[in-house]
Amino acid sequence: MRLVSWNVNGIRAILKKGLLDFIEDDGMDILCLQETKAHPEQLTDKVLEYGEFHKNFSSAEKKGYSGVTTWSKIEPVEVENGLGVDRFDSEGRTLITHFDDLVLFNIYYPNGKKNDERLRYKMDFYDAFLEKVDEHKARGKNVVICGDVNTAHREIDLARPKENSAYSGFLPIERDWITRFLSHGYIDTFREFHKEGDRYSWWDYKTRARDRNIGWRIDYFFISESVRSKLKDAFILKEIMGSDHCPVGIELDP
Repeated sequence: MRLVSWNVNGIRAILKKGLLDFIEDDGMDILCLQETKAHPEQLTDKVLEYGEFHKNFSSAEKKGYSGVTTWSKIEPVEVENGLGVDRFDSEGRTLITHFDDLVLFNIYYPNGKKNDERLRYKMDFYDAFLEKVDEHKARGKNVVICGDVNTAHREIDLARPKENSAYSGFLPIERDWITRFLSHGYIDTFREFHKEGDRYSWWDYKTRARDRNIGWRIDYFFISESVRSKLKDAFILKEIMGSDHCPVGIELDP
């Protein structure tokens, strides 16, 4: 089973840049998109009815902001929209889809760069997410988590760690949270297969950083320890254009 995650920086914009062609060529079984910036009623019937996918959406109350969608060829047995906390769920950042053998979290984690208040919101969101995902794992569920985490975990995960050590996205408090999260029994799938640097998933548009590969790895697939035996590959599709992020993904045995 092939799962792909992508912060598309606007689904209506990425549709004009070949999103459906990418989906067709890639052949994924599950697609998780973040920062969709659209409600489903703002999409055409062609998109909503495309392919063999069951499509679920979580949209922000504010139009043109945030949002996630999960498309799956397998029909979910249950869908949870949000973490169950109004201050987070109003921004449309979380979809939890339940399948027979796993629970999939598709999350667009907050960005903390704007100000201290927004950084606190981000850290509170992280904690609320961890409580939620641990609840599912404690019930014996196989858990997969994907999305734009908006934090690079280690120095190897961004091109210029020293220059960014005082900025949100690479602050000690954010990096320590990822370390704590992993200690709860979760695995950074990409690092199971790739130990080298220079592998990123986001590049700043304004400075044309992608041309020079001055990037950050802030898009992840995590799995619970119970899924490790099914994990066959993890990858970054840096050649896929259309957003300031590129898709990331994993391959799981059925």
